[in-house]
Amino acid sequence: MNIGIIGVSGYTGLELLKILIAHPEFNITYLGTTEGNEQIESLHPSLSGVYSADVEKTDIVEVSKQCELVFLALPHKTAMSYVKELSKFDIKIVDLSADYRLKRETYEEFYVPHIDPDNLEKSVYGLPELFRDDIKKASLIANPGCYPTASILGTAPFLKHKLKNSTIIIDAKSGVSGAGKKLSTTTHFVTVNDNMFAYSPMAHRHSPEIEEKLSTVSGEREKVIFVPHLVPVTRGMLASIYVQVENEIDPIALLKEFYRDEKFIRIREKPVSMKDVAGTHYCDIYAKYSDGVIYIESAIDNLLRGASSLAVANANLMAGFDEVLGLPNFAYVP
Repeated sequence: MNIGIIGVSGYTGLELLKILIAHPEFNITYLGTTEGNEQIESLHPSLSGVYSADVEKTDIVEVSKQCELVFLALPHKTAMSYVKELSKFDIKIVDLSADYRLKRETYEEFYVPHIDPDNLEKSVYGLPELFRDDIKKASLIANPGCYPTASILGTAPFLKHKLKNSTIIIDAKSGVSGAGKKLSTTTHFVTVNDNMFAYSPMAHRHSPEIEEKLSTVSGEREKVIFVPHLVPVTRGMLASIYVQVENEIDPIALLKEFYRDEKFIRIREKPVSMKDVAGTHYCDIYAKYSDGVIYIESAIDNLLRGASSLAVANANLMAGFDEVLGLPNFAYVP
């Protein structure tokens, strides 16, 4: 299948390329940015001598001629303008932005007015472990955020056992690459080095995404307290989750049963670490029961399982390929 990437200049664009260059079924026929007119090696010097290609100034008509499926690695608001135009053609889309993840009223409360409500209604949330059958039939995938991916995968198995009307608490840490390539005071070396701090506590944009999708899974209105932290590592994510439950349960046994057929979910007998999943599509989960509370740890690579490799898994399903084709499974250890 011929595929393209629009927004190839950022970290997620680079990670998509690294997977797709070696993918056995996808053929890269188009690379685009809003500026274009350069070589991919000038955008990503790490690809020098490995892969060479022209990066075009994105032209929707050309994209529709050259591609059967397109990945959009663009900021919110920008992405929906591209989807609106691309949807006029017979082309599958995996959108890595937030533009199609939420119901319209929730999206507009936390982001901007939505200009493409018709496609928003048709989009499918791209978390295969929970929505695989819908993804296979979709033409537009809303690729989940990194914090929601780790949080939802860790929490979902315990929703049936949760104490009624109790609040889920999520304390999460992310590597600095999650903030993207753009420089800012928050991600400046002097700010991040030898430091750790919370940002947007109980007001982060990923909080409503986590709540909305967990509510879809449980069929109940779920309430989440979500606090993200920035830690001085390049990549990785660890969510610590606290769920009050009705009765004592064996959380490891429950996790193993819930994810028994999932090749890229690893249930751990000991607390997890970001290093063990860095560079992979794996999500490692650990849980422990104590005095009416389940403590859950969920670790992913924020750029891969939290963005690019998840996008490829969704594309595999949309194209009718084996879901695991091309997905990275060797961690960056040591």
